[in-house]
Amino acid sequence: QVQLVESGGGLVQPGGSLRLSCAASGLGYYAIGWFRQAPGKERVGVSCLSSGGGSTYYADSVKGRFSISRDNAKKTVYLQMNSLKPEDTAVYYCAMRGGSCDLIPRRFDSWGQGTQVTVSS
Repeated sequence: QVQLVESGGGLVQPGGSLRLSCAASGLGYYAIGWFRQAPGKERVGVSCLSSGGGSTYYADSVKGRFSISRDNAKKTVYLQMNSLKPEDTAVYYCAMRGGSCDLIPRRFDSWGQGTQVTVSS
């Protein structure tokens, strides 16, 4: 049905930046969330962009450092990550749901395969 493909992960030093991309369908109708799962940790919500594109949401841990946006022409949602910290190291996933934004993984219906982000000196 819906396919999501993440890209843009990699190795970056603390304080650096990365931009993750999520190629998705139905950006005009679905909320898109970014989640992450660190080794040995639960998957947690990072950010969400509303289906209409007018509202954004962020976990407290990334507020002021991460920003979510979309390009309708490319059917892609981005997560710009700045001032990266070692604790940001995780596999990052994008996900889609038909309802409103939240940061609860179980409420999202479709998931990408994830992209690894490693923040280390």
